[in-house]
Amino acid sequence: MIHKNGPLDFEVNAYTSSSVSTSINFWTQDRQTARLIFKLTKDGVPLPLAAVTGKLVLVMADGSRFIRDVTIVDRVNGHAEYVLSDQEIKHYGNVQAELNLYYTNDQSMSVHQFSFNITKSLIDQDIVPITEYYVDEFEALRDKINALYEESIQTLEDLREKFEDLEKIETKAGAQDKANEALEAAKKYTDENAETPDGAKDKAAAALEAAKKHVNPHIENQKIHVTESEKSNWNKGQLYRLTPNNGKVARVPNGTDIFALPTGPYMGANLVNPPISNDGSFYYVNVLETAYEQNEVVYKCIIATRSFDNITWIGTFHAQGFKGWDRVLSEKDLNSTWNQVTLVTGTTKHFAGNPLKFSIRQNSLHLRGSFEGIPSNDTIIARFVQKPSGTTVFGGTTVGSYGAARLTLGVDGSLKFDGLNANDNSKVSRVEINEEIPLW
Repeated sequence: MIHKNGPLDFEVNAYTSSSVSTSINFWTQDRQTARLIFKLTKDGVPLPLAAVTGKLVLVMADGSRFIRDVTIVDRVNGHAEYVLSDQEIKHYGNVQAELNLYYTNDQSMSVHQFSFNITKSLIDQDIVPITEYYVDEFEALRDKINALYEESIQTLEDLREKFEDLEKIETKAGAQDKANEALEAAKKYTDENAETPDGAKDKAAAALEAAKKHVNPHIENQKIHVTESEKSNWNKGQLYRLTPNNGKVARVPNGTDIFALPTGPYMGANLVNPPISNDGSFYYVNVLETAYEQNEVVYKCIIATRSFDNITWIGTFHAQGFKGWDRVLSEKDLNSTWNQVTLVTGTTKHFAGNPLKFSIRQNSLHLRGSFEGIPSNDTIIARFVQKPSGTTVFGGTTVGSYGAARLTLGVDGSLKFDGLNANDNSKVSRVEINEEIPLW
């Protein structure tokens, strides 16, 4: 599709102007083509837009107000856009706008206020727009209210059916009324057919006893009568228990094999076949076992979350057996920060203008910055908690004399300075590093 683009580059911090007056100008005939493009950065790098919703507030010159969802185009590089609707583009004049971000953890942030202009096209000279107000959340709320209304109607129908069943239940009062009616009928029959007073009394007593035999079992029965349909529903109920009687997740014994667990939630430590080999940590395990089997393998899905750091893995059993553990990336993995490297005392020191820093992102160690004071060859200058699965050799650029330095990150997390090769090693004052090292 063709668009008339209005690009906006915003640096997210607390020092920029409260509002930016742009030179962007749209026309009232730019229907479905007037597009605002946002490129967001923070501290000079793209602002990730994972787990975030963008809202654009538009206040038109005639007082109309719109609050709309923006489209996230690139969540990694901080790109978003919004195309003005047919209702919005007809409100000509200066437009005051603000872009806000709302995160799933209840944080929110005003990115920037800005303004742009909408000029009335010649063909629209006789058109006067009506003041309008529109908020995307209002439409969602209306849908929710309609859904609740439909649910309430269904609940009333269910209750009406229940009451029809209850009306069929014989109560104690109803049973007593039947007994009284039987007694009156017996007396009437006796009075009409008795030949003597004594004979009438005997017949009345016999009729009363017969009535009691019919009524008393109903009066003494304290259980509510149920319908056959209700009995059928109970008989069809599932009997598989997912938790103990208290409803809490059960802890399994140490040494329990995760792969052997049936459907249900579990918790335990020192488990067999955890996502990390020989990891004795506490894990929350959810098993979904299917009724489908192929090649003598029962299909199932297992979700394991390590308790102390919230890291989650997913594994499945398919026709070929267990497919391996895959780690789920979280917001913390995508929004990593830069931290200064702790250097081993006495080996070297940070260059004040660009100290050596590290960041962990998507299971990779990123290094950037420099250190000065060249150490001896094979000197360990830092130790990282993060360890690669294999020894990694990489290089740095020398400053002071053109050349390169060699460094090694060992599987124990030690960063070692191996040596350098420059035009004049004696003139090298510091080493610059810019490297990404995989940890898997």
